[in-house]
Amino acid sequence: MLNRLLLAIFILPAVVTTATAQVGKYRNDLSLGVNAGYVMSNVGFNPKVNQTMHGGITGGFTFRYVCEKYFNTICAVQAEVNYARIGWKEDILDAQDAPVINPATGSAEQYSRTMNYIQIPIFAHLGWGREEKGCQFFVQAGPQIGFCIGETTEANFPLDAPNTDDRVNNITAQYSMPVENKFDYGIAAGLGLEYSHPKIGHFQLEGRYYYGLGNIYGDSKKDYFGKSNFGNIVVKLTYLIDIIKTKNREN
Repeated sequence: MLNRLLLAIFILPAVVTTATAQVGKYRNDLSLGVNAGYVMSNVGFNPKVNQTMHGGITGGFTFRYVCEKYFNTICAVQAEVNYARIGWKEDILDAQDAPVINPATGSAEQYSRTMNYIQIPIFAHLGWGREEKGCQFFVQAGPQIGFCIGETTEANFPLDAPNTDDRVNNITAQYSMPVENKFDYGIAAGLGLEYSHPKIGHFQLEGRYYYGLGNIYGDSKKDYFGKSNFGNIVVKLTYLIDIIKTKNREN
């Protein structure tokens, strides 16, 4: 059942494009551009690791192909190739929900892991509103894959001898564990607004959520973590310019 669900998710953009290409008003619009934004991420560990959101940048290239206008719905496929800094930041607290103080420095203990990823989302993109000049609302959803190209750790206490006596959560195995599964995959969905102008191009402002279906660590019975998947909240601005436009457009 799970394999069938994953297959359906990953072929969604192709299915939407193929199905809608048989009816409606023809479009052949190709746009290319760039995007940049901010990512708030964490990792769903089991056993649980207390966290706040890890903040990082993302940016890359965007490609969009509009194939049809079906009634009032603008149907397209949109894809990106991005660089993203994601990871997790721990919330190290005692039993009274106060920060644990490092006795050597007198400051609150802090730990974060940053992982650098190349990410490729491919979306079925549906919009409602003006195509040529004005605003439209859009939603998009589809699969995303990623590959870890590096990682760094920041901590203000010795990782080989953390103070677990004062912590309400004493899970520390992750400190000595680099990423095991560099390939990541999951599903992403977002909604946003687009402003278009025939002379200057398209501007998109979007909020997006990504749910990882893979784990960064092994999840067999012999492994420490049974689950270690990403959750990302992304706010992104995209700029697109038209490369190919439909001739003799029928509105």
